[in-house]
Amino acid sequence: MTRHDHSATGADHLPSGHGPAASGNHHSGHGHGHRHGRDATDLDWEVLGPVLENGAEVHLPVYEQAVDWLRTLLAADGGPGPDAVRRVLDVGSGPGVAACVLAQAFPGAEVVAVDPGAALLERVRERAVRLGLGDRVRTHAAEVPDGLDALGGADLIWSSKVLHHIGDQRAAVAALAGHLRPGGLLAIAEGGLAPRFLPRDIGIGRPGLLARLDAAAEEWFTRMRTALPDTEDAIEDWPAFLADAGLRTPCTRSFLLDLPAPLPTPAREYVVATLTRILEAYGERLDEDDLTTLARLTDPHDAAGFARRPDAFLLAAQTVHTARAQ
Repeated sequence: MTRHDHSATGADHLPSGHGPAASGNHHSGHGHGHRHGRDATDLDWEVLGPVLENGAEVHLPVYEQAVDWLRTLLAADGGPGPDAVRRVLDVGSGPGVAACVLAQAFPGAEVVAVDPGAALLERVRERAVRLGLGDRVRTHAAEVPDGLDALGGADLIWSSKVLHHIGDQRAAVAALAGHLRPGGLLAIAEGGLAPRFLPRDIGIGRPGLLARLDAAAEEWFTRMRTALPDTEDAIEDWPAFLADAGLRTPCTRSFLLDLPAPLPTPAREYVVATLTRILEAYGERLDEDDLTTLARLTDPHDAAGFARRPDAFLLAAQTVHTARAQ
């Protein structure tokens, strides 16, 4: 079940690909709060929606690369091809950035954005109309995976940074696979490489800040997974989960987000929102020196802050796992 805590600030890509907030499809993410520790009423989606949408827009190059690859896979091995795709589900859609990319890539398809957040689904509808996709993008309010029964079948299902917030990930993959039409493709964006956005030595605090944030994020993630209802202690082998769901020809590929310095303002805002969320989520696990450094990095008036640094960049990798129905 999901309430998209990961979509709160677009931070699920930082620092380790499964942090405390959503990436933008997330989340969402991947998004983007999940019911494993906070009620949805704790989050104001009217306020958080624009932040999440900005994070997803920063990652547009990744979505576009991934969807391009999905088009190629659909045409491989004698498949029906991308032009035969008539229905697409974006499960855990957040504000609909990926859903609209999917609608543009599959012009003959209806795209259904699935998310439990009413304010986020409103952003999906507004974005679709703005991009001229309002006649093909619709929304469906549902929890994941328990609320998916009414969705019906699809030729392509996309889910980004949602399933790692569900206790039984294997069962969640199987639930999504159950909605595939014959020959349909399931694509799950999970994992990748820890993003980097500053040099090792940034001139303030101790060098190696991001490595320490990675370690704190791993501890946070382990605690989060342990606290989930019905958590299964399973190796996080997404291709194996796909195979166990009865799908065939699993494929995995990673996609690079490479935004060099000088970093555009939206990407700077995304990283600052992420660092702010890190302070809130597991700041107590950091020492005073690192807390002081993060406070300076998130201060818009500090010359050493991320908003003003000439050396700021964003380098990240997102992994996508796919397999097809029989």
